[in-house]
Amino acid sequence: MSDDDLHEQLSKTNTALAEWAARSACESDQLIERFERMGYEVRGKSEDEITEILKKAPTKPAQA
Repeated sequence: MSDDDLHEQLSKTNTALAEWAARSACESDQLIERFERMGYEVRGKSEDEITEILKKAPTKPAQA
């Protein structure tokens, strides 16, 4: 498998995981809290917005 193929597969996997996590977060206040502590600003966002946020690195430092 070439590096391009690996990159494409990783990108697809990341997108699928972000979509799954966003769906789950919309149904779980605890998961929203966990993402917020990890540095992802997801509170009050729609599922689509959370998906896009989770595709990128956190914007704030993680909290203990």
